[in-house]
Amino acid sequence: MTLEVIYVTRHGFRSNWLVDPSSGGYTASIKSPTGIPADPTLTAHGVGQAKELAAHLLTVDPPVERVYSSPYYRCLQTVEPFVGLKNQEREATKPQQATPPQTPFLIRAETGLSEWYGSAPFEHPTSAPPEVLKTFFPALDKTYPPLVKPNRMGETIDQLHDRVATTMDGLIRQCDAEGVRAVLLCSHAATIIALGRVLTGSMPDSVDAEDFRAFTCGLTVYRRNKTTRSTPRLVKAPQRKHDAEPFPRPNQGKATSQREPVAPEPGPGDQIDGRQSQVVLLRQAPLSSDESASHADPGRFSGDPLSPQPVTWRGGKGVGDGWTCEVNSDCSFLSGGEERGWRFSGDESFGIASGQSGLLQVDAGVELGVVVEGSRAEQNRHKTGDSRL
Repeated sequence: MTLEVIYVTRHGFRSNWLVDPSSGGYTASIKSPTGIPADPTLTAHGVGQAKELAAHLLTVDPPVERVYSSPYYRCLQTVEPFVGLKNQEREATKPQQATPPQTPFLIRAETGLSEWYGSAPFEHPTSAPPEVLKTFFPALDKTYPPLVKPNRMGETIDQLHDRVATTMDGLIRQCDAEGVRAVLLCSHAATIIALGRVLTGSMPDSVDAEDFRAFTCGLTVYRRNKTTRSTPRLVKAPQRKHDAEPFPRPNQGKATSQREPVAPEPGPGDQIDGRQSQVVLLRQAPLSSDESASHADPGRFSGDPLSPQPVTWRGGKGVGDGWTCEVNSDCSFLSGGEERGWRFSGDESFGIASGQSGLLQVDAGVELGVVVEGSRAEQNRHKTGDSRL
């Protein structure tokens, strides 16, 4: 069985944070449990939205079999109620003497689904490490190795789309190999819009077009285009000292035309080093000297100049055979309806956009975008506001 349906939701309402565009210093109006200013919790309204979303997700067909989330607190907090209900459901329906015991429903924290920050002359914040997040979210699968990590110096809009394409290519291959039919992803507004474009292969002429919507806790549904597919084989990364890093390092971190050897391609369930093969290795293309210094390397981890092989998705191709959007940010199950959407404004350099505002501190959540109000709001859209990515 291969992946057929992808459900995508945006996190619920969250609290605010500000950034000083000259120094890159972030401050939060409410302290985050993780201690990271750009990693806030949901508001009380956001928690209510997450509970309504959870109840709705129990009714979808085909049912969700796997959950991937951005590792930011607000996204994990959004899917937590649904994962809790799924585990309660499993507990209620399991046989009295189940052997072996049923595996709990877990959340895979994928950094490739993380927040988008425009390119900047300073490092942006990142999410908390898995061992910290596990203390807040017991259902987090802390053994899951993420596929891609965004560049800490930010990304242009094109780089964001390519980062999401690389992530989705690996994620789809992973689900195909594991026999997952339907998956839920939770992410942020800009990432969700880019995700719709890379799945369908539809990149608008103007990046600020309102094509794929991203209301808080809205649910989008993508169905895979029918093609002849065979279940792919997983590729395991070669043995290395730093298991937390998803890609092997080049020699001394320099650009090179030679890559470290890739292990033989085991089939799903094959045993390697006494463990079952579960890791998708995104193969890497050689880096030129210019590429090694650019911001366009979505595979960088901790500053390493690594670049996965580019994924072709534009021109209607789409990632993973191409997908059709059947439902676009549905909010009919939310008591508040469509709330706090977002779209690109065309700005992609955080420093330039912030400098034009003339403010000492700016809202990083809306500085590079346009807030889109839902159908129940009096005003359709405006440039500024308190919506968050």
